[in-house]
Amino acid sequence: MARKYIDCRQVPGSTVGCTLALSADTEEELVAAGVQHGVAVHGYQDTPEFRGQIRKFIREGMPPG
Repeated sequence: MARKYIDCRQVPGSTVGCTLALSADTEEELVAAGVQHGVAVHGYQDTPEFRGQIRKFIREGMPPG
């Protein structure tokens, strides 16, 4: 099973200077972590729409260094 990641630098509209990258073995685990980050750091609300947006930015492999 390939690792999956989300890199906050690649998300349009992300807070300038946010360099966090999250990775996990499963999409569900990654979405949960992405929601926690988005709510705590960027002020998003945990909604089904937000979770759908997070899923669009999931990539296979490891985040670029």
